[in-house]
Amino acid sequence: MKHYFLAFDLGATSGRSVLGILENDRIEIKELTRFPNSIVELHGKYYWNIMSLYQSLKEGMMACRKEGVVPESIGIDTWGVDVVPVADDGSLLSMPRAYRDPYTVGVPERFFERISKEKVYEKTGIQIMNFNTLFQMFASDEGNYLPLKYAGKLLFMPDALSYMLTGEKVCEYTIASTSQILNPRLKEFDTELLNAAGFGSEIFPEIVMPGTVIGTLNDNIAKETDLGKVPVVTVAGHDTASAVAAVPSSDDNFAYLSSGTWSLMGIEVKEPVITHESYEMNFTNEGGIEGTTRFLKNICGMWILEQCRKEWESMGKNYTYPEIVAMAENAQPFKAFIQPDDPSFANPPSMLKAIEDYLIATNQKPLTDDAQVVRCIFESLALRYREVMECLESLSPFPIHRLHIIGGGSKNHLLNQFTANAIARPVISGPSEATAIGNVMIQAKAAGLVSSLKEMRSIISNSIDTMEYLPQSVVEWEMAYNKMKSITHNKK
Repeated sequence: MKHYFLAFDLGATSGRSVLGILENDRIEIKELTRFPNSIVELHGKYYWNIMSLYQSLKEGMMACRKEGVVPESIGIDTWGVDVVPVADDGSLLSMPRAYRDPYTVGVPERFFERISKEKVYEKTGIQIMNFNTLFQMFASDEGNYLPLKYAGKLLFMPDALSYMLTGEKVCEYTIASTSQILNPRLKEFDTELLNAAGFGSEIFPEIVMPGTVIGTLNDNIAKETDLGKVPVVTVAGHDTASAVAAVPSSDDNFAYLSSGTWSLMGIEVKEPVITHESYEMNFTNEGGIEGTTRFLKNICGMWILEQCRKEWESMGKNYTYPEIVAMAENAQPFKAFIQPDDPSFANPPSMLKAIEDYLIATNQKPLTDDAQVVRCIFESLALRYREVMECLESLSPFPIHRLHIIGGGSKNHLLNQFTANAIARPVISGPSEATAIGNVMIQAKAAGLVSSLKEMRSIISNSIDTMEYLPQSVVEWEMAYNKMKSITHNKK
């Protein structure tokens, strides 16, 4: 018997609706719609257009109905940290501020005057990043930003969209864990941190775990989409948590790299890893399914390349992705290095200019063509993965035998090989649709069709093709790694 589930997977640049079909212990997915998601600037503030996303969800549901399918449930995952303010009467008070809005620059340092950086990390185990929800809320309180000041509840993005579909407010655990407000040991919000940010403990709804039925589509949407009163389920609302649930591993001795606009490298552990060493290395502890912790580090991923592509397109150079990979493959290796996580690459007016300025600041020769720029980005990313892997291995409670690369970036064969070369261990790529697959499988678990994370991963492993990359040119990459560290650690 076939079982159908509708997954909405929203990223920082695009979203899509995906139909998941589970039959005979095999999972199959079909993309129904794809839609843009972009940051909107208004009067110097940067927002997500949540009304456009809401309309896109309805279009995805109507596309599902056109397939002749009424899904057993619907699940939504998105990026983390950003929140939507909701009034006591249920109205949305504003569009959600976007994490790339520079209003949080310098905010953590001011917050640490109230509660020390060390104590914030000890309470939450979360990597200090200026756009974390805690600092967004503090910046809003400092700036008297009225939508948050008058909010009855704050809803994280997947919870806000679920609320728009059902009228029910919840706070899903994995998305809440990105906030830097949640205590991962107690799995509840920390009142002292909330109060220091200017808010009370009642500002968030009740925390629920992945696989909880939120409610059903409201009457208007049920009628408009012709789906009826379909249940809406909390999946792992944080897209990385859904993606990690889809890692096709049969044991625990792996690290994962969720590769997309952001790269997130980590391991899956039973308990949070909150130590002086993890604090010094700025690692994070985020929630996973079945009570697991995703111990990881955020790395600036394909964002840099995506921004370069936009600039090239504005110049009339519309490179396809295969062309970009071929350009990099044929370019001279190790011409220059950047530190992908340098703040100068966060959201510059021109990414190409930011790279040029970085090379000047590190006494490197300029890159003379687009192919060299792409090669520099790919090599620098692979070497940054090596740097983070070394830190991760020193903190891991178990040996790491291989790296699983999941998400859209897993289709980049050249970067996968570069990564295997850099980390000197096997890389397994796939599934590229990890987030959507994880979303669907968590819905299937909620429906009682699978019993555990282990069974989910077994079904996924039986359903997808993966590719293995073995290390090559290890000596040359070791030399390049040492050179990169020397260059990037001595930036002016």
